[in-house]
Amino acid sequence: MTAARRLSLVTDEVRPPGPKGKTGSLRVAIATQDMKSLNAHFGSAKCFAVYEVTSDGWNFVEAVAFEDVSDESGKHRSEGDDRITPKVEALKGCHLLFCLAIGGPSAAKLVSARIHPIKVPQPQSIDDVLTRTQTMLRTGPPPWLRRVLTEAGAAKKQSFEDED
Repeated sequence: MTAARRLSLVTDEVRPPGPKGKTGSLRVAIATQDMKSLNAHFGSAKCFAVYEVTSDGWNFVEAVAFEDVSDESGKHRSEGDDRITPKVEALKGCHLLFCLAIGGPSAAKLVSARIHPIKVPQPQSIDDVLTRTQTMLRTGPPPWLRRVLTEAGAAKKQSFEDED
């Protein structure tokens, strides 16, 4: 069984317990090996950096670290050795997950937990990922992101009458 360790910032403001973030924000997880870059596959990520992103900026929420990760070989371990479910459970409350690669079964588990996985073709800095996400929020977000925003309470549900 894979255990998750969480590192969160503590501020003077009182936050309710649990994974919910500020209203109108997206909670974004980034698969990372070094807390500086998006540079890991979902299964091999030693850590997920979690941020709340709005059209005005972003804030670090927490880092979730794992000891038992895959070696990116694509080979499955023995029966009963589930490394995916603990990662999905640890990311509940996130809306988006950015990673370099993710397998079909892992992606399906994330989607069923209402976390939208996004594969990025090359490593890039976490700041670049967050800036792109912020830009998508400011400009016309694509339909899949509008759906995520509506579910997150960051956008109102559109009806056909709202469209011109």
